[in-house]
Amino acid sequence: MTFDQIFLLALLGAVLVLFAWGRWRYDIVAFAALLAATLAGTVPFGAMFAGFGHPATVTVALVLIVSRGLQHSGAIQSIARLIPSGGSVSGHVGALAAIGGALSAVMNNVGALALLMPAALHSAAKAARSPALLLMPLSFGSILGGLLTLIGTPPNIIVAAFRGGLTGEPFGMFDFTPVGGAVALAGIAFVALVGWRLVPASRRAKMSARELFEIEAYLSEAVVEEKSPLVGKTLKDADALSEEHDAVVLGLIRADRRIEHGHRREIVQAGDVLVLETGPDALSAVHNALKLHPADITKKRQKEAALPETESGDIELTEAVVLPKSSIIGTTAEALRLRRRHGVNLLAVSRQGQPFRGRLRDFRFRASDVLLLEGDPERLPAVIGSLGCLPLAHRALLIQRQRHGLLAIGIFVAAVAAASLGVLSLPAAFAAAVGLMVLFNIVPVREIYDAVDWPVIVLLGAMIPVGGALEASGATALIANLLVDVSAGLPAWVILGLVLIVTMTLSDVMNNAATAVVMAPISVGIADRLSVNPDSFLMAVAIGASCAFLTPIGHQNNTLILGPGGYKFGDYWRIGLPLEAIIVIVAIPMLLWIWPL
Repeated sequence: MTFDQIFLLALLGAVLVLFAWGRWRYDIVAFAALLAATLAGTVPFGAMFAGFGHPATVTVALVLIVSRGLQHSGAIQSIARLIPSGGSVSGHVGALAAIGGALSAVMNNVGALALLMPAALHSAAKAARSPALLLMPLSFGSILGGLLTLIGTPPNIIVAAFRGGLTGEPFGMFDFTPVGGAVALAGIAFVALVGWRLVPASRRAKMSARELFEIEAYLSEAVVEEKSPLVGKTLKDADALSEEHDAVVLGLIRADRRIEHGHRREIVQAGDVLVLETGPDALSAVHNALKLHPADITKKRQKEAALPETESGDIELTEAVVLPKSSIIGTTAEALRLRRRHGVNLLAVSRQGQPFRGRLRDFRFRASDVLLLEGDPERLPAVIGSLGCLPLAHRALLIQRQRHGLLAIGIFVAAVAAASLGVLSLPAAFAAAVGLMVLFNIVPVREIYDAVDWPVIVLLGAMIPVGGALEASGATALIANLLVDVSAGLPAWVILGLVLIVTMTLSDVMNNAATAVVMAPISVGIADRLSVNPDSFLMAVAIGASCAFLTPIGHQNNTLILGPGGYKFGDYWRIGLPLEAIIVIVAIPMLLWIWPL
């Protein structure tokens, strides 16, 4: 082995470990790997940033902007209204997963889930069903729908571009449809008929309509006012009073000193901060009854930073989930200063359906956390959007630019047709679509950059040169030869299945785009060693890289539903493991039929 091969293989191993560990964000890890490979001389300095201009990277960015245009135009929101709220559970789950899959075929699947999740929660409340029954099938259906077309998911674009680099002819828009469609249909049928039954009973037991629509419990802090009936009472007395309003007193904070619930004889004083566990309806009731107010609001602060008055003078409580690419991830609630900067109060927080147990001001945000915010109903939607959060309410489906719906669809269809017929390359077709959407204000100029998932772009731009170096040095050939030697004597179709399984396993613990970048050259090396058609192996990589169902970290969709669904880490494999087995069983025969070896 040469120095370049040893170095790059060691670097690849380190990158995979860091991706799986998740201590540092994947784009930071990828860029560090690119820097290391460049300094070591395995990536030429002149090619260091070539990945950022690669067709796959550019196409992913453009597809995300076009998806934003479709969403803003109102063309997609109207489809969300088709979600049923009655009938059998299987019909409800199946319709939701199918609609999510259909949308994901033509737009980013994270955007499709974000669009449909408020509607799913609304339909769960109307049908008196737990969100846990619906959100995971919706997430999985949205992921499966991405398999249908070239633009459905980044791995498809990466694999197509890689094939174009090898043969000069990338995969077409609908080359993925036969195999991807069969896999998606089988997967959606499974989650509709069987999958939802595998959700743990504890997650399916929420039967109150309000519990179904809202997160079960929050931790919040409230200041005891001078006229509160709690003043002079013990914590034991406070228990009885708060329980009348479905709230639990966990303790109190006095002068930054926390007094735990075990000190039941502690006397409550005016100005103490009570730590409460309750839901949003009970929170309002207990504040009114016990003369409390949110901990970050004093009367002086209210005068200094009052919310702007509206015609109705209303103040609204809204739940929002932190999206995977939110800028507030890793930030504390105190550092965010929502009241001072945005005129909005953070009343309570919940993580995976459970309240946070520490000080609210020290709460450090993660993806899928659910926040209870209070503020002006006219201001809240804009603030929630600026924080990179998604409101968990049906009103999020209101159409903003409905008059542009048909125009947006026309632009999108024209771009797809131009790319499919070879009139324009895929990046050029979608660049033209973006230009037209900006021209007609379907995507406002200020939102162009917000629509792009920049960590994924950095990941691709950094990993593509590293992947090229692996291939040029012969390191990918070494890995391919090792896999072929280990499976010596097995038929080529079995090795194809192993590639699919390995790719799916990697995608369960690291970003799907990174998985495709790593596995595409390895799969081609295996095909060359076996002297079989590399297209079938590349298609297996495209499917496997997208099918991450075992963990909440393998795909952004799975992360997004973790909090609102109240899921635990282990809930995913209960449905995901049999689903991945079905995908392998369906995909291998379809690959051999459509892309014969």
